[in-house]
Amino acid sequence: MSISLDEAVELTRTGDVWVFRGRSVPDRAIQLTTNSPVNHVGMAVVLDDMPPLMWHAELGRSLPDLWSGGHQRGVQLHDLRDAVCVWANRYGQRAWLRQLDPPADGEMERAVLRTVARLDGTPFPSTAQLAWRWARGRVPTLPRPGRLARLAGLPGRRGEPGQPLGAGEPAQSAGAGKPGQPPGAGTPAGTGEPGKSGQARERALETAYCAEVVAVTYEAMGLLPPGKRPNWYDPGRFWSGDDLGLASGARLGAEIEVRVPAR
Repeated sequence: MSISLDEAVELTRTGDVWVFRGRSVPDRAIQLTTNSPVNHVGMAVVLDDMPPLMWHAELGRSLPDLWSGGHQRGVQLHDLRDAVCVWANRYGQRAWLRQLDPPADGEMERAVLRTVARLDGTPFPSTAQLAWRWARGRVPTLPRPGRLARLAGLPGRRGEPGQPLGAGEPAQSAGAGKPGQPPGAGTPAGTGEPGKSGQARERALETAYCAEVVAVTYEAMGLLPPGKRPNWYDPGRFWSGDDLGLASGARLGAEIEVRVPAR
């Protein structure tokens, strides 16, 4: 199926995914490294009477970032039509639209804006960083020894010499904070470990690749279950040949090829 850029811009809604495929050496390198037919992904943001926007990350700074108001590299919010034209005409990319079903609701859109506020301007990784981060994303996360002990029902620390494990330590209920703090302090809701919330992971992203930006935003919207590291995602995860496993019965439709006029 093929539609014009005007038709695609009219159809697109918040949460819809745009994927791109190019033929340059860097594009082919990304496709080969990630075993994917595409090398770039962005997410549509369509709010009230504003023109449709593209939320993504890229090395270029040819378009103004509509959140900061300036030109920058890295994570950016662009006019969607202008962004697609740049990727098609300047970078030689083909573009496809995948629509989110059901459409994003108001709470999801508020989550998108909170994520934009946190991530906009995050630098794009270098080629070496990108390859290393992608490789690390495929390595399973090993539990820390202390967590293994808790899972086995054992105390996490040794007592004094000659005492059994955990002896001399005050009993502490699950979710309790540090001394003087109320229970649950320092532990994000919905997790058993400090610092593991989606918001904390977003703050920890010192650099961000396009697929990581979309994945973190989808997680904030409640469309992706938490647990996977952002660098587990690559553009191919958002292609129909892969299964994202979206939550709450959501799905992405088949690719619709978008015909972009030459400029």
